Amino acid sequence: MRLYLVRHAVTAETGKSLSGRIPGIPLSVDGQAMAATLAEHLSAIKLVAIYTSPIERCRETASVLAAGRPIRPQRDKAFIEADYGKWSGRRLSSLYKLKAWTNLMTSASRFRFPDGETLGEVQRRAVSAVERLADKHRGESIAISSHADVIRVVLANYLGTPLDLIHRIDVLPASVSIVELHASGQVRVPVVNHVADPGRWR
Repeated sequence: MRLYLVRHAVTAETGKSLSGRIPGIPLSVDGQAMAATLAEHLSAIKLVAIYTSPIERCRETASVLAAGRPIRPQRDKAFIEADYGKWSGRRLSSLYKLKAWTNLMTSASRFRFPDGETLGEVQRRAVSAVERLADKHRGESIAISSHADVIRVVLANYLGTPLDLIHRIDVLPASVSIVELHASGQVRVPVVNHVADPGRWR
């Protein structure tokens, strides 16, 4: 299976707040344009399925990717955003000042979001779902529309990167990372954090 891991395009809150699972945050106008550029970039790829986090921004990105294809995005809760608990909705500028934020950046494997998940828990549910899809889609190409932290932990698993180092993996909005899972057990990660139009994302 060739897996295209797609981070959703931008919303009005991207880079400002930790949106988490808060509903009602759609793609911005720029985000819609980014998703369209990405869809055009991937138009030659034959995808047999597109799976998406249930969160609106991911569903919208997946819908743009699916336009013109004979498939419809399928929601999968395994790829939902990390549960940030009490941090959900908080401004990033305030979170950056917390000692807990430093702990997250340096010791992610031991950090639990207040009243939320650990990144280890996110990794277990997401990787388990990827392995399930690999069995279902052997020899095929699929896409998953998800979130930065979810994509990071999946990439970390297949790269053999410790969770404490996952914030070294950059996952920009509307970026694509590729993981190849072969029936032989061989794994390749040929692409990480590729963007179709880098000038729009920086």
